[in-house]
Amino acid sequence: MSLFRGTSVTVCTSPPRSSSPKMTSESNLYPKMGAWKEIRPRLLPAVITMALLLQVLFLGNMCYLYATQFRSTTRYHNFNVLYVDYDGGIIGKSVSDAYQQLRGDGFPTLKSEPSNEYPQPEDIREAVCRGDYWGAVYTTEGGSAGLASALVNASSPPNLLTYIWNGVRYPVFSQAAVYSNMLKLIETTRSTYYANNGSSVATSADLSNAATLQAFLNPIHAEEINIKDTEQGTRVFYNTVSMVMPILQQFFFMLALNGISTHFGAFTKLSWKTNGLIRVIASILYTLTGSLLMTGYIWAFRESWGQQGSRFVLTWVIMWLLMHINFLFFDITTAFIPIQFMPFIVLTWIILNVASTISPFELNPGFFRWAYALPSHEAYQVLIQIWSGGCNNRLYRTLPIMFSWWIVGVPVAVYAMQHRCKAAVAAQEALDRAGLENQSEKNARTNETVTQVGSSRQLDQIGDSVEALPRHVA
Repeated sequence: MSLFRGTSVTVCTSPPRSSSPKMTSESNLYPKMGAWKEIRPRLLPAVITMALLLQVLFLGNMCYLYATQFRSTTRYHNFNVLYVDYDGGIIGKSVSDAYQQLRGDGFPTLKSEPSNEYPQPEDIREAVCRGDYWGAVYTTEGGSAGLASALVNASSPPNLLTYIWNGVRYPVFSQAAVYSNMLKLIETTRSTYYANNGSSVATSADLSNAATLQAFLNPIHAEEINIKDTEQGTRVFYNTVSMVMPILQQFFFMLALNGISTHFGAFTKLSWKTNGLIRVIASILYTLTGSLLMTGYIWAFRESWGQQGSRFVLTWVIMWLLMHINFLFFDITTAFIPIQFMPFIVLTWIILNVASTISPFELNPGFFRWAYALPSHEAYQVLIQIWSGGCNNRLYRTLPIMFSWWIVGVPVAVYAMQHRCKAAVAAQEALDRAGLENQSEKNARTNETVTQVGSSRQLDQIGDSVEALPRHVA
């Protein structure tokens, strides 16, 4: 030890690491900038493409909806109105002359039929009820003679005309296109009556008599027969917003059901048969409840619209069938189409179905009549029949189409459930394999870190031993 006395030993140790805020922020910034440069060539085109596709989606769907109503007022001639002349006199001729004045694309077509085809006025009403015609006008038998007698005897003229229509059949459009134009026909008939017979009446009748003058000034009296009055304010929703709700309700429920099933691992832990059974029970209960509530708020806001209790039940049943068809539709589409593309399916399905119910096909270009195949259109036709007490019977077409959707949808939904479960199991297995690989890499990195830490600790121990040596060794 005396050999090293007076000799100083210097131990070199590493300076403590200092964390500069500037260096830390730069180290955090540069990796983020590197990641942005890496994903930018793929991210920006994807966002731009999706934005453009959504614009095209809304543009295409709204153009389709607007096209159904494009120049619809020029297609009023597609509404057929039955005309039967039981009078055979000056009143009948006045109606025919009035129609010739009004005839055009913006006026319903008046179909004149002989009285022997419809022997009784009840036959005319039945024709309108069946939906063969949108309305009907007929003259009263002996009406011309009755009017002449009223002018001579200074009495009130009889009802010379009767018009019939069904207010529950597309209420807004039937009122605008059929009812209002039949009133216009009656008003014009008054003018043509004066043109045909006014001068002779003025010279022969005693117009100084107040009753005779009144009969002369208002000769045409008409009676209205509305098969089913539908005047409540909520009628505008029956074939518009109310046809959207069965679709949206099922889509939202399907999103929730799929999300809950995925969260609890039902697709991977349970068999497809068990998942299918759960889905069947859930769909039946949900659609039954939803259709009941929908029928309930229609009835709650019907105002003075008289409807029997049996029609409530029938409305409930047909709305349940429509909702279950929409449930099957979304059960199938969500199984095969990625969720990011579902807005394209949902919006298009809504627009197509609502466009088929918002107005009668008589107002649409011929192309749009393909929508006879859509379930919402057929469901609304059944609702018209229910609410009008059996009129507008189209069950020969509506029920086969609706049940075709349901019968085809059930087995396809079963296949979709099998596909969904298989895809979920495959995704879980791939995730597990990726997790094992990541765990192996993590373990390898951990072992490497432990080795480095161990070496570092050994060096620190050596350094501590050296520092423990006397600074001056004699």
